[in-house]
Amino acid sequence: MKDNSLRHLARGPRQLLFLKMNPKSSFPLLDNINSPEDLRQLPESSLEQVAGELREFLLSSVSRSGGHFAAGLGTVELTVALHYLYNTPEDRIVWDVGHQAYPHKILTGRRDRMHTVRKKGGIAPFPKRDESVYDTFGVGHSSTSISAALGMALAAKTTGNARRAVAVIGDGGLTAGMAFEALNHAGDTGADVLVILNDNNMSISPNVGALSNHFAQLISGKFYTTVREGSKRVLSQVPNAWEMVRRAEEHVKGFIVPGTLFEEFGFNYIGPIDGHDLHTVLNTLRNIQALEGPQFLHIVTKKGKGYAPAEEDPVKYHGVTPFDPTVGIVPKPTPMTPKPTYSKIFGDWLCDMADLDPRLVAITPAMREGSGLVRFEQEFPDRYFDVAIAEQHSVAVAAGMACDGLKPVVAIYSTFLQRGYDQVVHDVITQNLPVLFALDRAGVVGADGPTHNGSYDNSFLRCLPNIVLMAPAEENECRQMLYTGFMHDGPVAVRYPRGTGPGIATEEQMSALPIGKAQVRRSGGGIAILAFGTMVTPCEVVAENLGATLINMRFIKPLDEDLIVEMTKSHDLLVTVDENVIAGGAGSAVNEVLAARGIVQSITNIGLPDRLLQHGSREDMLTDAGLTSEGIEASIRAYIKKIGAGEAAKLA
Repeated sequence: MKDNSLRHLARGPRQLLFLKMNPKSSFPLLDNINSPEDLRQLPESSLEQVAGELREFLLSSVSRSGGHFAAGLGTVELTVALHYLYNTPEDRIVWDVGHQAYPHKILTGRRDRMHTVRKKGGIAPFPKRDESVYDTFGVGHSSTSISAALGMALAAKTTGNARRAVAVIGDGGLTAGMAFEALNHAGDTGADVLVILNDNNMSISPNVGALSNHFAQLISGKFYTTVREGSKRVLSQVPNAWEMVRRAEEHVKGFIVPGTLFEEFGFNYIGPIDGHDLHTVLNTLRNIQALEGPQFLHIVTKKGKGYAPAEEDPVKYHGVTPFDPTVGIVPKPTPMTPKPTYSKIFGDWLCDMADLDPRLVAITPAMREGSGLVRFEQEFPDRYFDVAIAEQHSVAVAAGMACDGLKPVVAIYSTFLQRGYDQVVHDVITQNLPVLFALDRAGVVGADGPTHNGSYDNSFLRCLPNIVLMAPAEENECRQMLYTGFMHDGPVAVRYPRGTGPGIATEEQMSALPIGKAQVRRSGGGIAILAFGTMVTPCEVVAENLGATLINMRFIKPLDEDLIVEMTKSHDLLVTVDENVIAGGAGSAVNEVLAARGIVQSITNIGLPDRLLQHGSREDMLTDAGLTSEGIEASIRAYIKKIGAGEAAKLA
């Protein structure tokens, strides 16, 4: 157990002030760090204690609030070192994705608000520019940090500013092509940018770790750099000799450290070092600060460091709900009749369909657990392809498979498909290939906020030729739509939400739905509600209250145009309801049908508003967007009032 007392510390005036202010605090140093400036007032000898308190506070805080957990435990020492040595916020630190940035939030003035993380009105789960000046770049999707930090370094160079730029990227983030595009560009610019690879997928034995730490400090130090640069100037006058020495240097460094790749990009590679050895991290960063040009520091950390259950199962502890840290995460009691999530419905359908058709293959861009593919990987390992965080590649490789007779299913979150949009258009749609996109997390998602909401897929997919786009109203309809899409000889997307549905049991038997045909759920008069996907259930209550017709549209593309036209003949008002932005969404598609046929009809479109919905629960977001039964009914009544008494009388 780490000693939290101050006895072993060298007490400067600032430190004595901290002790006097909080003599009995559980976090005597951390409680008084309200900004990195406070941290930098401490003597370096106290930083080990700061790191210990920070790790303990993170465990205490996140176990009560929930949130991203294991990744932050692994970056405690790095976070302390960066804010101690760099003049933040003037110096820019960009955290990739943001899962690892909770310690950064704690040290930058948000310690007392950590219990609100991911909650409505609370602090954001990821770095966010309008939340803190220390959050230099808004993140949420992976692999953007190197590009952003390079942009900042180039901005400093262009304006003559001496500020520094640092990108901290996790090992998973480095699997994406965008990261390598940025590395390639950075090496060419010669900009003063530091990329830190936080590698938490491997460990270093003590002997190898000691050697690596010593070697990293050596090659980052002034002596090594001076000798290297001086030798380069002398030997460059003797081309053959310099080439021999250069190759020898590469072979020596390549033998001891895995840095050859990054050296080829134009970076000076340093590492790997033990990211939990604070003394080594500090000394190495100090040496790097004296170097010019692109630098690459490779640190090795342990995800979940300091909390044994998280170290043993970092996937389980990646993102957590509140738990008792003395016992760890305990599975919640299973309800007598549990409702399956849409992800599970998809995963079960995928296995059932794979049993029936050997052509089926499943592809995911590093979202096995989230997309419900664990069972499929276990039962069909030779037909399961995790392409890492590479959404563009996931779509293009699916297109290649489809060209040669396979039937690929791309399991991907709606928000992540945005990153592969060019491949959807160019590689799948243009060639009219039979690729099925299973779009999880369509609509609002909750605590992860606007970067993860699937707010736009109806808009950016329905404008494409050849595609069939479906949205299930409930669980069994989701299963049948997936089957319908798989059997269709062309591009198909089925969009479904995060979490559970209304609780309709799925049928083992699978049958294809007639493409482009809607379903009348309730017949009424005056108002016809055309509901898409998740909005069918809340609209059932609205239809009853208003005596309206309710249609489960099922298909965003192709629409059931004949039924829409029929509704205009027998109803005075059409209402479309869609869990997608209104601009370009399913309601816009209905408007286009009416305009193309010259039909003049009162119609109102209800959907996600034209603003970013902030984090909270999914229910919070739907309420904020007016997509609950109460909100939808209120919007319809407000529209009736707006169009005037004469029209309102017809709808009564």
